[in-house]
Amino acid sequence: MPSRLTNHHWHALLLLLIAALLACGSGASSASDDHERARQALEAGAVLPLRTILERVEREYPGQVIDVELERGQEKNLELWIYKVKVLRPGGSLVKLKVDARDGTIIGRKAKGELDGERARQKPRGSGEGR
Repeated sequence: MPSRLTNHHWHALLLLLIAALLACGSGASSASDDHERARQALEAGAVLPLRTILERVEREYPGQVIDVELERGQEKNLELWIYKVKVLRPGGSLVKLKVDARDGTIIGRKAKGELDGERARQKPRGSGEGR
């Protein structure tokens, strides 16, 4: 026997649909705002271009860059732009880097799939691991 939706059910479904549309719309607006702020930071010289960051990362961490994000973050009680870069290293290990977008300094590093000896050999001086 087919079920019939009452006016109450239609009203509830309509409210859910509206809520879902509003949630999707607000996310797109937020992403657009983030993109605009990042673009303005680049134009103002507050962040280095991605190409410059990737060249520096690839020199210290050879491998395949598989993901990059630019976001605002906190480091040592300072608000700054941070590039988050994931690098797939030869041999299959994954390195997640936090890079100060202002000057390209690596301020954080997490590695998965490396042996302890490899990690010690590959850690560049002043990388800021463990912050």
